[in-house]
Amino acid sequence: MAHAETVASPPSAEGARQAGAGNPWLTLLAVCLGVIMVMLDGTVMGIAAPVMGAELNATLSDMQWVTNGYLLALAVFLITAGKLGDLFGHKRVFLVGVAGFAISSAAIAVSGSVTALILFRVLQGLFGALLQPAALALLRSAFPKERLNQAMGAWGAIIGLSSAAGPIVGGLLVENVSWQSVFYINVPVGIVALIMGIMIIKERRIETLAKIDWPGVVLLSGMMFSLVWTIIKAPEWGWTDAKTLGFGAAFVVLATAFIWWQAKAKDPLVPLSLFKNPSISIGTVLMMMVAFAMFGAMFFLGFFFQGVHGLTPLEAGVRMLPMSAGMIVASPLAAVVIGKVGAKFTMAGGLLITALAMFLMSQLSFDASYMESGLPFLLLAFGLSPVFVGATEIIVGNAPMELSGAAGGIQQSAMQVGGALGTAILGAVMAGVISDKLPGYLGPQVVQSMPPGAVEGLEKAAAFGRVPAEAVKGLPEQIVAVLDNAVHSAFMDGMHTAFTVSTIVAVITAGLALFVRSGRKIEGEPVHIG
Repeated sequence: MAHAETVASPPSAEGARQAGAGNPWLTLLAVCLGVIMVMLDGTVMGIAAPVMGAELNATLSDMQWVTNGYLLALAVFLITAGKLGDLFGHKRVFLVGVAGFAISSAAIAVSGSVTALILFRVLQGLFGALLQPAALALLRSAFPKERLNQAMGAWGAIIGLSSAAGPIVGGLLVENVSWQSVFYINVPVGIVALIMGIMIIKERRIETLAKIDWPGVVLLSGMMFSLVWTIIKAPEWGWTDAKTLGFGAAFVVLATAFIWWQAKAKDPLVPLSLFKNPSISIGTVLMMMVAFAMFGAMFFLGFFFQGVHGLTPLEAGVRMLPMSAGMIVASPLAAVVIGKVGAKFTMAGGLLITALAMFLMSQLSFDASYMESGLPFLLLAFGLSPVFVGATEIIVGNAPMELSGAAGGIQQSAMQVGGALGTAILGAVMAGVISDKLPGYLGPQVVQSMPPGAVEGLEKAAAFGRVPAEAVKGLPEQIVAVLDNAVHSAFMDGMHTAFTVSTIVAVITAGLALFVRSGRKIEGEPVHIG
């Protein structure tokens, strides 16, 4: 390692914040503009995915890769990106992330194949990894510790507002323009975020700079790639397949080597002292498990609304509105409750509300009304907001200022790994249920009359909740009705099972939240947890 270079030595982190961080609320606004771009992209993807898949003749596996390729890039690079911000300035890294995310979004829009789409989504994920930990670190440095709850609540409300707009804007664009337009919209948002960030964000780095821990970067990247690749491919290969076990073993070996090196390195990529604070460790697990339940189950809702329910993209967006709109109220409310009651009971209560919402979703029918689907979405807003606000404060707020970027990377990595786990495992559960149930819904006579491979083709179609038009072309209406009913019924069974699993995960996680305790001070930083 090279000799460290001290950038600044102010008397205290708080003094540096006041001297160099600028107006905290303007900083929040500027940072949120960049993150809004990412949130819009995430919410419109659920609306655009069915249309994208149909136009590009993509399989369910292809569309999972469109999602998982992005998650893979994020998971591999998030912690490293957070550390880059700690070393070279979070403002600089944030602005690079904003610019790169906007450019890669435009590249996605002009891609003409599934392969190009996946590749540019991976690139988008890399720039998203630069943007997100830097955003959290900038908030951590802009707000004093006792007001961080308020910042996270306002952060959640602004993100909820963008999430609420996403399905509506996405539905309008997909329905009236094209799916490509939902990515083009990131370009003007990115330009505004860049201008605001350059003009408003002030940063004075108080940490000591050193060379990047390249061995740590290599080991962490290999470890995260092995983990997420195993998660993504296991449903296809089989959980006991030699390739799955091989990549799983590679993860264990690389994780062991990474921990050993971090304990030895002079300037480690992820100081293990962070995890001596039990609240940071538990907060990381909480973030991973709630992402498992939410992202894994929510992946299928776009296909339910548009495939089974027969809604247009815009109508599907309106159906999802109660959750994202509810977060506008729920996030600042969660911050207030955490300040009064404490993070432990607030998060546990939120997870129980999440479990109730997931259970209600496991009971949805073919023709669920707006009220029937809207109530669990609204409950999700008030269930998930306390967890995201509380866990983020626990992880980022308890880290020392000079490691806030690494802590933000850990928080975001936990969310992305949990989401990838949920998508892969619940996707495998759903595929297994569909494979088991579909022949029974078709009936023995229909199955026997179908050509070889036709049932397997219908199983793949059932994962999207609809029968492809070309598969029933020229068939009698009575047979088409049988196929539609069988595919929809098998899809609903699979989706209900996925939400049941998510319900169980949310209940277990609520119990884990009760173990959150006030952490020990790390390198002189105060601890503020309920």
